Amino acid sequence: MVHSMPNMSSIAVMDDDDFDVRHSSFSAYDPNRLSEDGSPPMLSPWNQTCSPFTKSSWHNLDDNFPKNLPQNGLIGSLVREEGHIYSLAAKNDILYTGSDSKNIRVWKDMKEFSAFKSNSGLVKAIIIAGEKIFTGHQDGKVRVWKVQSKHPNNHKRAGSLPKLMDLFKASIKPSNYVEVKRNRTTLWIKHCDAISCLSMDHSEGLLYSASWDRTFKVWKVDKSKCLESVKAHDDAVNSVVASVDGIVYTGSADGTVKVWKRESNGKTVNHVFVQTLLNQECAVTALAVNKPGSVVYSGSSDGFLNFWEREKKKLTHGGVLKGHKLAVLCLAAAGNLVFSGSADKNIIVWKRDGPVHMCLSILTGHNGPVKCLAVEEDKESSSTGSEKKWVVYSGSLDKSVKVWSVTEMANNLHEMATMQQNGQEDNSWDSIPSVKYSSDGLSM
Repeated sequence: MVHSMPNMSSIAVMDDDDFDVRHSSFSAYDPNRLSEDGSPPMLSPWNQTCSPFTKSSWHNLDDNFPKNLPQNGLIGSLVREEGHIYSLAAKNDILYTGSDSKNIRVWKDMKEFSAFKSNSGLVKAIIIAGEKIFTGHQDGKVRVWKVQSKHPNNHKRAGSLPKLMDLFKASIKPSNYVEVKRNRTTLWIKHCDAISCLSMDHSEGLLYSASWDRTFKVWKVDKSKCLESVKAHDDAVNSVVASVDGIVYTGSADGTVKVWKRESNGKTVNHVFVQTLLNQECAVTALAVNKPGSVVYSGSSDGFLNFWEREKKKLTHGGVLKGHKLAVLCLAAAGNLVFSGSADKNIIVWKRDGPVHMCLSILTGHNGPVKCLAVEEDKESSSTGSEKKWVVYSGSLDKSVKVWSVTEMANNLHEMATMQQNGQEDNSWDSIPSVKYSSDGLSM
């Protein structure tokens, strides 16, 4: 069985203009973090032993590679030549796409259903909450849109966060101003740099916005109020994810992943720092948490994925997934799967089986970096009781959105290749355990 080597060369950090993710000034990755005992992705087609740019024979699909592997296939592409795709949100077969044009497109059944225009240009994040749509923008504002119930293809601007009146009221009190840079202050209720991402705690009606201004802010959706602003990191916050039990995760260009715990006292909401999960030199570019909140994933500018497992209210480091040649730009978790999109133009589908993660397949077809992902359960498969399938949307800087059908039942690529070469007919196989680290658990 092939093993990965721990001495992978570091990958140079890309310019911000290329991928629109704020990176730190470092690109090296500590090789001691990786174990020589094995690689979690079962040696994905992108695994390298010398250089991250070494070509893989699997990638080239040469004559020795099995030709009859089960495929997670492309359903179609949504292309409108007006801008790079930076954000996606999907719900009930409706897809919203945001780009660096001034338009937010709405798609239904693979066809354009509607569109609405924002004067701010670049749309960096989209969240769907009932009949409201929240969009985060390069200018530091969250804009609110409302779907007309009688005319679902009609979206009306319903305001922005923070509200103009709240800004006016807050500006009267000097104590509402905070220092953001030397000799520069601003109101604490508004972001002073680009919003990088949004996350929603639907059960509590709380919206989280993270920004390159190094903070995340907490909004009460039904009142359009900013409840709290948290100075979270020493560099741009690239990702924020709200999970179960009031736990919030943030990832930053300063190389850290931090955990926060929400504490409520009447109308007051406070997020208390719990612990730093990761502290590395290269930027953390994306985060994802599975629905039960039991596994946390972190993608970095070096192309690696770290993950942590939660048991009995403790988080322990589970290992590192190596598969991408360039920076991980986006992550999404669904069921037992996690999807990672990268600057290498590919999407890797990983499956978690106990303590092991396997590379199920690699979705190829984009001609530019994959900037955003959204996943929905395939309703047809759930209604018929067949194997669970997912509809995956991927947005790219090639100005397209691709739609994929992915099943959890597809066998691991490396194992299937080994089985064919050995002439095995049964479906039983063993996998390499995920890399384990000795670290203190995190009490919640």
